[in-house]
Amino acid sequence: MKPNEKHLELFYQLDSLIIFRDLLQDPVICKLKELITADVLYNLKPLSESPDIFVDPGSYCSFASTLFKQFPSLSRYILNAVLNNENMYLLSKAQGKQIPETLEKSLLYELKILEEISQISSTDIRIYTLYKGYLPAWDTEKLNFIEKYQQRIQLVPVEGYGIYSRYNMFIYKQGLILPVKHPDDQSIEQLIGYERQKNLVMQNTESLVSGKGASNVLLYGDAGTGKSSTVKAVANHFRTRGLRLVEITKQQLYQLPEIIEILSDNPLKFIIFIDDLSFTKNDDNFSTLKAMLEGSVSGRKNNIAIYATSNRRHLVKESVGDRTGNELFLNDTLQEIMSLSARFGLAITYERPRKDEYLEIIKYLAAEAHLELAEEELVIKAEAHALFCNGRSPRVAKQFIELEKAGISV
Repeated sequence: MKPNEKHLELFYQLDSLIIFRDLLQDPVICKLKELITADVLYNLKPLSESPDIFVDPGSYCSFASTLFKQFPSLSRYILNAVLNNENMYLLSKAQGKQIPETLEKSLLYELKILEEISQISSTDIRIYTLYKGYLPAWDTEKLNFIEKYQQRIQLVPVEGYGIYSRYNMFIYKQGLILPVKHPDDQSIEQLIGYERQKNLVMQNTESLVSGKGASNVLLYGDAGTGKSSTVKAVANHFRTRGLRLVEITKQQLYQLPEIIEILSDNPLKFIIFIDDLSFTKNDDNFSTLKAMLEGSVSGRKNNIAIYATSNRRHLVKESVGDRTGNELFLNDTLQEIMSLSARFGLAITYERPRKDEYLEIIKYLAAEAHLELAEEELVIKAEAHALFCNGRSPRVAKQFIELEKAGISV
């Protein structure tokens, strides 16, 4: 088969994709298709009839530029696009559904097409240009797309698919789960102190990622003690074992049933994270969360746990009137207020560190930051800063070290 005939066949085969049809919108593949089209036209008509059918060097370089932003290898780029494509076959496999035989055959057929397209070299295209100057060459490699895709399917429970394979932290916005492209990279090792609290969260999360299910967790206590950092650090720690974090705001709690439905069929495990949670007495979101924690019709799936942080043990802001009000059944009202926190299976207290614990954090952070301060001077300054900030906490310690690094003394 001549090069032009091979490219003509690939051009039509590319349009026949079903499972990977979304790849026809991929910017690199779109530009490659344009180059292949020019190649085909060149071989269908003589130059005298259509002199503009040669590959334009501008189009060639536009394709190369788009490709090089990701990979220097066309083969690697197309394989990566295939492995991360969220399609009907992958979703059915991830949900444990039976795959029709016709779809299995289509998968093998399309993977072979895409593998062959990934072998199109810069030389294959460059011969159809009239330009004699320098044109960049891209790489191609012999890669077994069928083998690689079968391996990918086996790893879906821990690597995920689509955006879930590329990111591990997300937010919910306008009905969509969107990735956080530059998430907090907090690690467990960077959290000093609070060993008992960290171990409880780690054990609960271990149960979640192991498929045993987990308790919903409330981390409550003094501000700046590392509650939110613990949740993010745990999410980072278990990332390679299939854990993802989706953060929502209190105002989005009414959408919690929708979010759970979106995530429930996903093979990955999820923490739904609500930071700085508190309610007023008549807040509608109070009832929504209470229903989801226990007793909701939709229920909560085994691959999802709700982790919330709060500065309040009982989550609802109370006034003196709530305690001495004129309701006929005052005790029932108070029990309703306190019932929400009781519905978290695991409630963990974070208190301000003692002086020795605070100074341990200070010394660790100072060593990490390579601060050149004598220990005695470091302790005096750190204590003075804590006094200035109305108390010791890991957050105060971190802020003190950042100021010292910047050469700022408060």
